[in-house]
Amino acid sequence: MDETHEERAPHPAVAVLVPHAGYLYSGAVAAKTYSRAALPSRFLLIGPNHTGFGKPFSVMAKGVWESPLGRVPIDEALAKELLRGPWLEADTEAHSAEHALEVQIPFLQRARPEMSFVPVIIGSHDLEKLRQIGEFVGKSIEAADERPLLVISSDLNHYENEAITRQKDELAIAALEKLDENSLARAVQRSGVSMCGFAAAYVGLVAAKILGARRGKLIEHSTSAPVTGDFERVVGYAGMIFS
Repeated sequence: MDETHEERAPHPAVAVLVPHAGYLYSGAVAAKTYSRAALPSRFLLIGPNHTGFGKPFSVMAKGVWESPLGRVPIDEALAKELLRGPWLEADTEAHSAEHALEVQIPFLQRARPEMSFVPVIIGSHDLEKLRQIGEFVGKSIEAADERPLLVISSDLNHYENEAITRQKDELAIAALEKLDENSLARAVQRSGVSMCGFAAAYVGLVAAKILGARRGKLIEHSTSAPVTGDFERVVGYAGMIFS
């Protein structure tokens, strides 16, 4: 197969990681990542809790979300299944002012106007609980008649200079490429990688391996500096596909 064609063909991913800093800053990385993945019509979105509102493991189980492209229903059947597992609770407060998942919706709507989804917000770094949730999420997706794509929403290192941010980002990316959640935890805890969606990524890596993923492929790595012109206080962004 022609190498260029292979790189451009939609990838049969079980999960993707995309940033959430906003369309101006990280939208190009997110768009490129989504364009390289084969997108179904069902999605399970997992992201961080930036606000501190709501339950530590929050599933919005009913209702619709609205974006400039229209209304999107929550997949109530998938949400109900997730709520059978450990720690996850039905909760709307955690989602009320959280942007990490909200900014993903227009990308997915554009590709799959008939989409449905379940949003999950993680506000705890309790590794044992994260592992249990990841295992249940993976088994739930594996058993689904129509498998949803797992979308992990996270930026990488925050508010250090460009050189330091890229060094720290590379530690996280290396762990993500190996699907090694323990190495990712060490990068965050020991090396100070301020990855806001670390907990969501930990859950996602555990689930992705249950779903058969063997590697993470880096699609794009960038920072906020090319947009802002500020190379002293930047945020890192990566887009990855897990298969």
